[in-house]
Amino acid sequence: MDERREGEATATKNITAVERKSERELVVTRTVNGPARLVFEAWTKAELFRRWWVPKSCPLTLLSCEMDARVGGGYRLVFSHEGSTMEFFGNYLEVTPPSRLVWTNEEGDSGMTVTTVTFDEDAGKTLLVVHDLYPSKEALDAAVASGSTDGMPEQLDQLDELLVSM
Repeated sequence: MDERREGEATATKNITAVERKSERELVVTRTVNGPARLVFEAWTKAELFRRWWVPKSCPLTLLSCEMDARVGGGYRLVFSHEGSTMEFFGNYLEVTPPSRLVWTNEEGDSGMTVTTVTFDEDAGKTLLVVHDLYPSKEALDAAVASGSTDGMPEQLDQLDELLVSM
């Protein structure tokens, strides 16, 4: 009986928590099934990142993904959506393999958002904490209203699927 319970526990999906911590802060927390080294690579190597970042249920196509994950390096993501393109870009402020990434999101008109991701490994799994600090309450309100924060649980499910294949 105990063996079956263990099997059931390993088949359970990890839970993604999305919480607004203050007027300007959104925090996403999730344990993923892989060591921090591999999870960090999935966040910093374009060929891996493009395999999990866009939620499958989302009507977006990732046309281009460039990443230079080093302090002072940048990233640029280009998406096709409803007949036009959208770009997301910024610069890396901190790159500490395999435990921490900090970058800017500079594409919005409402100011720069800073994202910090920490990777804390325990027993072969990694606790991810994604902390977005928006430039204003209005910028975070707009992000939430547009649904741009809704895809994170699905994205992290897809990250888990990628980690299994690695």
